[in-house]
Amino acid sequence: DEKSILLAQSGLASCLEHLGRFDEALVLKREVYARRVTTLGVSNEGTILVGSNIVVSLLRLEAWTAAREKLREQLPVARRSLGADQALTLALEQNLAVALSVNPECTRDD
Repeated sequence: DEKSILLAQSGLASCLEHLGRFDEALVLKREVYARRVTTLGVSNEGTILVGSNIVVSLLRLEAWTAAREKLREQLPVARRSLGADQALTLALEQNLAVALSVNPECTRDD
């Protein structure tokens, strides 16, 4: 079933990361995210978690702009669906702070 496939793909992405194959893991995470959005919706907590995992991968790959864009997409959804004080929402906020602070191209306007 779809849930089992998504769990298996997420596990495979995690294994790829542990092997240092970050680009491949990111591709798989994006596939899982797209399928979750289609089947469960963007506001589903698990979908938001997969989106957060994509952000972590982007930060690890130093893809600052892509991470910032994904976070700006995810944060309003997380705040609305989970609440501003929920752990996952706060983790996304923290990742945005990291993405902005380590990106040499960011300005105060970002």
